[in-house]
Amino acid sequence: MPESLTAAARQLADRLRSLSFPSASHVYLPLDYAREPHELYLERFGSGKKRVIFLGMNPGPFGMAQTGVPFGEIAAVRDWMGIDRPVGKPPVEHPKRPVQGFACAKSEVSGRRLWGLFADRFPNAADFFRDHFVLNYCPLVWMSPSGANLTPDKLPAAEMLPVEDACLDHLAQAIALLDPEFLIGVGAYAEDRLKAAAGKIGSNARIGRVLHPSPASPAANRGWAQAATRQLVEQGVWTR
Repeated sequence: MPESLTAAARQLADRLRSLSFPSASHVYLPLDYAREPHELYLERFGSGKKRVIFLGMNPGPFGMAQTGVPFGEIAAVRDWMGIDRPVGKPPVEHPKRPVQGFACAKSEVSGRRLWGLFADRFPNAADFFRDHFVLNYCPLVWMSPSGANLTPDKLPAAEMLPVEDACLDHLAQAIALLDPEFLIGVGAYAEDRLKAAAGKIGSNARIGRVLHPSPASPAANRGWAQAATRQLVEQGVWTR
């Protein structure tokens, strides 16, 4: 068992780095080229026991793919978390999906909504991270030839098997390290992965989910912050 989230993340990157994905045109691994901001996020905010872990699916092209931080909306990472570190480039870059790091001018809507809710509730990031943490299940970004984002459920099962093995092991390690009371999936896929990882280590954490903040979700576009807050209160994660 790794002694820290940083060690666990490096172990995960080692397992994913050599995998091949014939069905994807390009594959990015932010744990490599955005290692500096990613590890600063883990070291600054990921130590000690957490009451609540939120889990996302995989990086968005203008979020974690740029900053190395889950749901990594640039303004939230830079201005609220105080993280701004050099970001490199993936080995093969899609011309329509350049990695520009903190210079990227595009906004990750899901990340803006998620971190915006947390920042509104906890103006000081340290207050949020005292009891909460946010992880992504899988750190890989897959793209079609057009540059469109491919989510894990769109890839063939055979290609995903080694990814699932590595990511599930990593998630189980993170849960064991953080020892949470609540495991909250951001969307149904993440909730399912939390159930599998918790079962793997016999965690007694209460498992639930919130609506995914993606702009592709009509429900999320009708007041995501209010809906997510209501769900968290109903599940006993928050009191108001």
